[in-house]
Amino acid sequence: QVQVVESGGGLVQPGGSLRLSCHASVSMGNIVAMGWYRQAPGKQREKVAKITSDGIESYGDFVKSRFTISRDAAETTAEKTMYLQMNNLNSEDTAVYYCKADVLGGNPMMVVDYWGQGTQVTVSS
Repeated sequence: QVQVVESGGGLVQPGGSLRLSCHASVSMGNIVAMGWYRQAPGKQREKVAKITSDGIESYGDFVKSRFTISRDAAETTAEKTMYLQMNNLNSEDTAVYYCKADVLGGNPMMVVDYWGQGTQVTVSS
């Protein structure tokens, strides 16, 4: 069983900041990476940021150093908490933000993606 739960969305003014959290837990397998994706109305879902279990970070081109992904130090291979600090937000950042956990397991071994329900971020004055 896999649970992926996001929190922290809301309404923020342009130029403001917001911090999103995502908690993932699995009963079998290992969480090898977690990431944030977003989808605005009428647009495709796009990658915001990703962090692997080795701590390797990657970001979408539009982030431009405004966002920072991080993870809780008190984590295990079966339970992780990830954060997305978003600064200098603008109206184009308005979207539903989804958390994804990449879980390695099974026979044969393979990585399966598990998504959260999403959290709305609205940037507006």
